[in-house]
Amino acid sequence: MTTLAADCDCPLVLVVDDDEEVRNSLQELMLSVGLEVSCFAAPCELLEAELPERPGCLVLDVRMPGSSGLDLQSELAARGSPKPIIFLTGHGDIPMTVQAMKAGAVDFLTKPVRDQTLLDAVLAGIELDLAQRAQAQTIKQHVGRFATLTPRERQVLREVARGRLNKQIAFDLGISEITVKLHRSNVMRKMRTISVGELIRAWDTLPVDLREKCQP
Repeated sequence: MTTLAADCDCPLVLVVDDDEEVRNSLQELMLSVGLEVSCFAAPCELLEAELPERPGCLVLDVRMPGSSGLDLQSELAARGSPKPIIFLTGHGDIPMTVQAMKAGAVDFLTKPVRDQTLLDAVLAGIELDLAQRAQAQTIKQHVGRFATLTPRERQVLREVARGRLNKQIAFDLGISEITVKLHRSNVMRKMRTISVGELIRAWDTLPVDLREKCQP
């Protein structure tokens, strides 16, 4: 196992393969294009490591003694660490490919694989992880802002997201249209949105359980 790179914002590629020659080759390839990499000989080594919270992806061998790459994929998902994964295999196994891709793998490549093909897959995995992290941060912000709304403001937000007009919302909630407009203004300010479209997009990112609590 290689030593984990120092914690920073740089992408980190995690490689798991029981073949030392393959690990060394993959490490040299990643380093040659400026990517930081940490290698492990078995899934258990990766699971026991204290991984830095950094963007990146995993390159996993499918068939390894003991736990397979697919087993590791499942365990990481169960632990809430769904990093993008590129699988490598020496065997063309269609059912296994389908299983891996359905579980969220970025790519499934057959050894020997061209360096550029692997690098393209790794870069795609890193870009996906960065996008997922940005989306998660956006959702976190929206949830935090939603928490500042009063129960009535949440109800108004829900009705606005449904496309209801002010007078319809007023009738449904048993309040005046002027009060609805006041609540809408407060919702826009607290959610930090400048248009109804932006407000609806923020609403759509909220977890379903939060939205369901906004019933009139």
